[in-house]
Amino acid sequence: MRILVTGATGVVGSEVSDRLAAVRHTRVARRAPDASVVRWELGAEPPPDVLAGHWDVIVHTAAATRWTLSRDEALAANVGPLRAVLALADAETHLVHLSTAYVGGVRAPEDLRGAEFEGYRNGYEWSKAVCEEIAREEHRGPLTVVRPALVVGRRDTGAIARFSGPYTLLQALVSGLAAVVVGDPAGWAEITPVDEVAAAVADAALSAPPPSPRTEVIAGGAGSMRLGGLLDVVCGTLDECRAARGAGPVVRPPVVATETWNRFFLPMAERYLSPFQHQAVRLLAMFQSYTSMAAPFEPTRTVADPAAVMATAVRHWAARKPRLALARPTPWTLLAG
Repeated sequence: MRILVTGATGVVGSEVSDRLAAVRHTRVARRAPDASVVRWELGAEPPPDVLAGHWDVIVHTAAATRWTLSRDEALAANVGPLRAVLALADAETHLVHLSTAYVGGVRAPEDLRGAEFEGYRNGYEWSKAVCEEIAREEHRGPLTVVRPALVVGRRDTGAIARFSGPYTLLQALVSGLAAVVVGDPAGWAEITPVDEVAAAVADAALSAPPPSPRTEVIAGGAGSMRLGGLLDVVCGTLDECRAARGAGPVVRPPVVATETWNRFFLPMAERYLSPFQHQAVRLLAMFQSYTSMAAPFEPTRTVADPAAVMATAVRHWAARKPRLALARPTPWTLLAG
């Protein structure tokens, strides 16, 4: 069996490669750390000669996951690479495509740039929806789409290749930048440990190709945390880590309803906060639609005890980023005049 894994040094791709260790496979990444990884700038240059020939399975995990991608950046970073990968596939190639559970296109408030991305929350989510459409319409062979919720560290250790996405909230809490959290305290907040995402991807790669396109959703479903519970877990775990090193507790920020934030607090932020604080506000606002869903996902693979997963992820982050985790929060101040 000839298997290709793109994004092999990334958050999910590195975990997938570990799970495929017993099976011969070719790893590809934009930045190859050593000779065991083939360097390929997907979508920006032709594929290396070593990638020629038939592939039984292509596992496509390469992606830019930043929520701040512009439309052009998202096209270049995610849509272009998928088309490059499809050029390597044939009618017998099983494409296992890593997407995101948040491809439903829930219309976002204007300040979340919903109009720019046709109602999707951000450029990452929009580009993943476009990629799914392209994969279903243009790939001639079997297709499995894997959709995880927000990805955090491994269930057992909390380890993860890179801190991004939800980890921004941790830094904001300990620094004092998260003066408030925007959303519904009773809204659903879905997370997924990276090892369970990788397990779904690797299982798909090693299983018989599906006769028709298949979608796997890895999420907590009805057992997921609510936003209020997520904040309790995050703040409580941070406080445990800080107390063990002699630092004081973080302040659990109040939750402000989305409508109230957009109508009253956001105009005030634009007028009175510093440029740095205002940028922090806009970045944190991108969490609101991810942590305040009106209904949970319907998983095909259920994440058990997500609160324990989140606590383990926070402990690992605090251990790897002790200076950040022990920072003294700086209160917000309003600009005079």
